[in-house]
Amino acid sequence: MHNAAFASLGLNWRYLAFEVDPKYLRAAIDGARAMNFAGLNLTLPHKLLAPGMVDELDESAAIFGAVNAIRFEVRTLKRDARGPKSIRAVGYNTDADAMITALREDLKMQLRGAKVLLLGAGGAGRTAALRLAMESVAELFLVNRTPRKAGEIAGLIKKHFPSVGLAVGYPKANVDLVLNATSAGLRAGDPLPFDKEQFSLKQARAVYDMIYRPAETRLLAAAKRSGCKTANGLGMLLHQGARAFEIWTGKRAPLKIMRDALEREVYQSTVHSRQS
Repeated sequence: MHNAAFASLGLNWRYLAFEVDPKYLRAAIDGARAMNFAGLNLTLPHKLLAPGMVDELDESAAIFGAVNAIRFEVRTLKRDARGPKSIRAVGYNTDADAMITALREDLKMQLRGAKVLLLGAGGAGRTAALRLAMESVAELFLVNRTPRKAGEIAGLIKKHFPSVGLAVGYPKANVDLVLNATSAGLRAGDPLPFDKEQFSLKQARAVYDMIYRPAETRLLAAAKRSGCKTANGLGMLLHQGARAFEIWTGKRAPLKIMRDALEREVYQSTVHSRQS
């Protein structure tokens, strides 16, 4: 999607993928800085390691404790433009707002006052929980294989967002949204990311799965059978990328071009025209 966007705006830029072992992440960031990269995207587990490896954190990254985009900024050290220059790495988080945008666009969700069951308390789950709390959801139920992790997130939200109702565990009553922030569903044989003995999808109005490939996970298929509105993580992927594009280039992201390129790549299918 980035290369399609660069081409559409006539930018002589290129987006490339590199596999980096976590123990070499700092060296990779410094190497990209030295080679005059405009910026970087980071995937897990790098998102949680990078905050301590950049020179500055944007407010978005500071709040959520995770960096998924870096911009390299050239700064002159003296007033004279001919003086020596410093290249600073600034970390951003574009995932959190992208999730909210996708929920609103794809599920037409009104999050203020909503009741949400969040599955997963890893990096994605932590960011999702905090961002949902910022939207003033009424109740947030946190479920994770390790309850301690869910409890830590609950404590953080209680401290900063005391008006949000919190519980570690499954709801007894109905909820407006189930949000999967786990990796369960990436592989065909994966189990459902929740305990069917403790929760039924018939209790949910809508289900959002952050996974976008496969397009329909086992969770989403089950949710459809239960009559829920459903959406996968493609919209979140699009909007976090669009925001990163704007951070790097200073230009407005061509959303329709990016979405069409993304769908072609992810689903290898013909893309129908749609309003961006």
